Amino acid sequence: MDRRRLTVNCSILFTAASLLHRPRHARDAGFDAVEFWWPFDVTVPADRDVEAFVTAVEDAGVRLTHLNLAAGDLAAGDRGLLSSPRHSAEFRDSVDVATDIGKRLGTVGFNALYGNRVDGLEVATQNELATENLAIAARAAAAIGATILVEPLSAIPAYPLLHAADAVAVCDRVRREHGVDNVMLLADLYHLAVNGDDLDEVLSVHSGRVGHVQLADAPGRGEPGTGNLDLARCLRILDTQSYRGWISLEYRATRADPFDWISDFPA
Repeated sequence: MDRRRLTVNCSILFTAASLLHRPRHARDAGFDAVEFWWPFDVTVPADRDVEAFVTAVEDAGVRLTHLNLAAGDLAAGDRGLLSSPRHSAEFRDSVDVATDIGKRLGTVGFNALYGNRVDGLEVATQNELATENLAIAARAAAAIGATILVEPLSAIPAYPLLHAADAVAVCDRVRREHGVDNVMLLADLYHLAVNGDDLDEVLSVHSGRVGHVQLADAPGRGEPGTGNLDLARCLRILDTQSYRGWISLEYRATRADPFDWISDFPA
């Protein structure tokens, strides 16, 4: 497999190292590109913390292809801020921070996790806010030639986007109501498979809506080849559908060399 298409998620890989050292580890492992979940402890980090992150990526000689927007406390179960009235302003602030970083580091996509359902809040009200905030984020991303990504997730009961069709419907709603067309599906093949999507169908039917692809095998969320998914077949389907975007390695390392599958991978 051509490593030039691969970007390494440094929030889930190289976790034995501190976050700012991980881009260098990715480079040393033979990769030219990295991505991160939100890399800060707060929604609006101090300027010195932003500079430290940017410098770590630059000094490693890699490109930051993708970055999650602020999504709350993931360890506590949060999965996004953009559909919560309480946290909407924080989300918008994180868009400013992220696009400034992205402009400097060549970022092409920002993952905007939709957010869990809020008890006591009408679903329609929450969806309306989410649509507005996604449009705001999309306009900011477009200014630097990037896209906003919407991702279905697994194992979070309160998270409403489970299937590719759910995320595509969100993208359609943003386009229809706000006239922006750079909101796309993040096809995390692990989450989609765990939630019961037929990956062949998803990648064929929605290929034109895919803005980014992330790989992990299922079950287990380990390296390709550690589970039951035919990930090589998935990538071949994407190639036939003219997907030429990045492929993210977003899995948990289970072997001494978590990248030993790449050279023999038939994709």
